[in-house]
Amino acid sequence: MYYYTNYKSIIGNLIIVSDKENIVGLFIEGQKNFDNEITHNMILNDNIEVLNKAIKWLDRYFNKENPSVRELPIKLIGSDFRKLVWNILLEIPYSKTVTYLDIAKKVSKILNKNMSSQAVGGAVGHNPISIIVPCHRVIGTNGSLVGYAGGLSIKRQLLDLEKDNIH
Repeated sequence: MYYYTNYKSIIGNLIIVSDKENIVGLFIEGQKNFDNEITHNMILNDNIEVLNKAIKWLDRYFNKENPSVRELPIKLIGSDFRKLVWNILLEIPYSKTVTYLDIAKKVSKILNKNMSSQAVGGAVGHNPISIIVPCHRVIGTNGSLVGYAGGLSIKRQLLDLEKDNIH
C-alpha cells in the first residue's frame, strides 16, 4: 500500500507518494505517465513522517535553497534499466543540464552495449519521482527542451528556478 499527500507549488499541485519509509513517487497533477502501479494503490494520509520530510525538502527547493536528494529516503520502483537511468539522473548537478545522448553513452558504457537516446528518453519520461530525481534537467542534443511528463512549460519553470539561484 502507498500513502500520499498533496503539495501546492508554483508549478501546480504535486502528489507525493510514500511506502511509509521511502518516497516512491512525486507527480505533477495531470502529468503524462501518472497511471502506474504506484498510483493504483494510494491512500491519502497527511500524517506520515517521510511525506512531511518531502514537503520540507520541496519548500526548500522552491525557495531556491538547493536541498540534496540524499536528505530523503527514496525508493525507485521500475525495471532494472529504468532504475539505472534514474540513478544517472541523480548525478546531474543542480542548475546543470545533460542530453539524452549523454545519458545513453553512460548507459552504453555501464551495460557494455549500444543504447539509443530514444530508449533513455522512455526511461526518463517514466521517472516516478519528478523534481527530486531531476528528469527536468535532461534536454535535447541541440539544447532544446524536449519531453517532460509535466509539460514543457513546467520544465522551463524548474530550469529557470534553478538558474536564478546560481551565484
